[in-house]
Amino acid sequence: MDGERLSELRKDRGVTQQQLAAALSVSSNTISAYERGINEPDDRMKIEMAKFFNVSIDYLLGLTDEPTPLNTGSYLLFFGDLPVEAKGELETFVEYIAKKYRMKRRVAMSGSKKNEE
Repeated sequence: MDGERLSELRKDRGVTQQQLAAALSVSSNTISAYERGINEPDDRMKIEMAKFFNVSIDYLLGLTDEPTPLNTGSYLLFFGDLPVEAKGELETFVEYIAKKYRMKRRVAMSGSKKNEE
């Protein structure tokens, strides 16, 4: 993994080593070792980091310079010029809308089942 990239990503997001360590359930010394290239996180930890920062594993590994978020919907392709922060906000908003309407659909379906009885 690219430790320098992890450090830059963490700092860009305004997260301290202690905060990242707490979020990932590891020590701040572990985060420091990852950033300095002393230790390599296992695959599970890389996935957790990618989820935390909403970037691809390829970005964390330094294989691409495009921090494409995980599970990016095709709608984000139309907003390629947006800053990373804006893409993250857009993804969060889309997830919120999806959850909202899934919840409405469940409520409507449970209501129709009661009417059938």
